Amino acid sequence: MNLVDSSGWIEFLVDGPNARSFERPINQTDSLIVPTIALHEVYKYVLRQRNRESALQVVATMRQGKVVDLNENLAIEAAELGATHGLPLADSIIYATAAAFDATLWTQDSDFEGLDGVEYQPKHGAF
Repeated sequence: MNLVDSSGWIEFLVDGPNARSFERPINQTDSLIVPTIALHEVYKYVLRQRNRESALQVVATMRQGKVVDLNENLAIEAAELGATHGLPLADSIIYATAAAFDATLWTQDSDFEGLDGVEYQPKHGAF
């Protein structure tokens, strides 16, 4: 299983320097996990940068994977992982979701660097 975090999705969508790093996990929709918080972050980004229609198209692409809602068990696990690793709210939810599905987390967010189960690509410039 694979989970691409919001930074990876955005990098892929804008065809940034690390876009190819995220192409394989994004295109393998049968093993792709998509936390609802990632839907929120990516939709908001595209809405601000482009328009609502583009944002809806991106969400439709993301929905090709398995969308995972935040439930109470996942929320508690995210709080535990956030406290243990010093992760912000969204990152802790993403990391907990990846852990719950034994998924590899693909990211360029330095908050995840060095954590178990993470494929980290250092970011080149801002997206």
